[in-house]
Amino acid sequence: MHSIHLTIVLAPLAAAIIAGLFGNTIGRSAAHWITNIAVGLSFVLSMVVLKHLYLDGGVAENYSLYTWAVSDGLRMEVGFLIDRLSALMMVVVTFVSWMVHIYTIGYMQDDPGYQRFFSFISLFTFAMLMLVMSNNFLQLFFGWEAVGV
Repeated sequence: MHSIHLTIVLAPLAAAIIAGLFGNTIGRSAAHWITNIAVGLSFVLSMVVLKHLYLDGGVAENYSLYTWAVSDGLRMEVGFLIDRLSALMMVVVTFVSWMVHIYTIGYMQDDPGYQRFFSFISLFTFAMLMLVMSNNFLQLFFGWEAVGV
């Protein structure tokens, strides 16, 4: 399940990086396809996690991916807490984000910053997922701040 959790978070981030850095090279259509597929994948995998916790009797998971700083006994880690509430919120966040991605294909059609917009909205989805899935206050704070940028 850990790889599924990572994929849920990292798919929108990878799409944001691709659309942001290579948007002019890959074109408008590819930028929205890549970001839509990534967020759609996150939604489907979030549904898998929700099913696992609600229907299959899965247990909540709280784990750290890595420790990025240690200072005088204080450990700053990046990790996930996946319980029923966070799984439900993952589904809500990814579904709403996916619907916004789909809607804005037409809405932003004539905008000169088309690729940049899809990069930013996928980055927003990544930040919201980090906020929802965080297992510590520091990571939650970073997710909160990234959502507000």
